[in-house]
Formats: sequence, C-alpha cells, structure tokens
Amino acid sequence: MMIKLDRVLPILLRLAVPVLVLGLFSYPPGLRPNSAHAEDAGNLYNTPIDIRMGNRYFERQCSRCHGFDAKGNDETGAPNLTGRLRRASTHTGIFNIIREGVPGTAMLPVAADVPDATVWQLVAYIDSLRYDPASVELAGDAETGSKLFAGKGNCSDCHMVNGRGGRLGPDLSRIGENKTPEDLLMAMMDPDQEVAPRWWTVRAVGADGVIREGFRMNEDSFSLRIMDIDSNLWSFQKRDIENYERREKSTMPSYVESLSDSELNDLVAYLFSLRREVIAQ
Repeated sequence: MMIKLDRVLPILLRLAVPVLVLGLFSYPPGLRPNSAHAEDAGNLYNTPIDIRMGNRYFERQCSRCHGFDAKGNDETGAPNLTGRLRRASTHTGIFNIIREGVPGTAMLPVAADVPDATVWQLVAYIDSLRYDPASVELAGDAETGSKLFAGKGNCSDCHMVNGRGGRLGPDLSRIGENKTPEDLLMAMMDPDQEVAPRWWTVRAVGADGVIREGFRMNEDSFSLRIMDIDSNLWSFQKRDIENYERREKSTMPSYVESLSDSELNDLVAYLFSLRREVIAQ
C-alpha cells in the first residue's frame, strides 16, 4: 500500500506540536534546559535518598551560617529553618531563594554550576525539618499555661509576648514556630543546655573601677556593649577594661522544682501555641 506523504505529514505535524509542547513543560525541574527560575510544579526529588543527599549538601555548604541543626544564628542573621519560613511558603519559593539568593542579605545564591536536582534535594531536606503543628497532641492546656506564664511562672517578667512583658529574655511571640514541644520543655527544665550568644552575660570593670554586669549585646575585637537589668546600655573599648568575665549560662531558672509536671505541660502547650496568626484569604 502506498502512503501519500502530502496527506500524512499535516496529521503528523498536528500530533507532534502538542507532544513537543508537553515535553518542554514536563521535564523534571532538574533536567529542564536552562531552568534558572523554578515554576510551581512541586518537588520531584523528595525520596528518602534525596533528603539524605540534601542533608549532606546542607552540612557542607549551609551549616556555616544556619548551624548543623538548621536552627539559625542570631549573630549572622541566618534564620531558623526548622519552623515557619518568612520569605517562602512553597517548595518553589524555597528553591528560588536558594538559587537566586536574597539581595541585601548574607544569603547568597548557590554557585551557577550546582545542578537544579541538587537544589531540589536541598529543598526536600529543609522541608523535612518542619511539620504540621496541628498534628501534634499535647498533654497540657494552653489557656492554663497562659495564666502560669503571667502568674506563678513569672515568665512575663523577662519575656515579651505580642508587645507585653520584659526584655531580659528572648521575645516569645512566635516561639511555637521555631521550637518543638520537646525543645520547650527542655528549655524550662535545663535552661543552660542551649544559650544563644545574645543572652550570655558579661561582668566588666571599666577604667573608673565601677563593676557593670549585663547581657552581651555586641562584641568584637575592640569593643563591647552590654545591657543591664534596668535596660541601660553601656559601651566599652576593650583597651579600657580593667577586668572582664563572660558567662555563657542562662539567667533563667530551672522550673524542675518550682512547677509540677502538669504545670510544665500547660506552659509547653501555651508556648507552642504562640505563632503568627494566619488570616484566611
């Protein structure tokens, strides 16, 4: 049988065009030619192996700023990646930040020769660090914990929540986004286990012989700045300091003896509930 190309060719072309278009738009993100900015098509590199590879890349390239636990660093400005992310809420958003960086910040883009597949594996690892707080079952009661926070626990003397409270400890307005219930309980039972450098205390004797103590606000090779318990700021040139002592422990007391297990559970429930309110669109 003879096939007339003048009749078949138009049909083949009509079939080829959608196949070609489909092919261009169905490449895995890491294989798409010249893909510099990801589209919102999800992450195809999300298997346990991909997450493990993303973890390895993170430890080599990202942990210097974000820490091996990915919980960030106040001094470098690197955010905590284990809670809600401020600049991105989707896999694609995270991919684009890693690939393009954030102008005006220390977040630089990855090298141009890093494959998209590697970036997607890094996205998968970061995504694995977070979880849905609504799926967490807690033994305590948040409302009772709120009363303990302002009352018996005296937490509001040092910590601020939504603009109310003290300034002698971290602002806890969104602590539930960055800490697990286990982290929160451990912080109340053993506050010295993990103390951010911002909350170390310093005892300094200046050239005038006066002893001043406070929180270590800023420190470099030449200067020191502290804030005392009355929120007064004191600045020193290190060459003028007669005596200097830094304490890398927390000023927060342990609640092991002062609060019961049920009260600790209530406080954990309250603190874990503190997060940015999401307004329905």
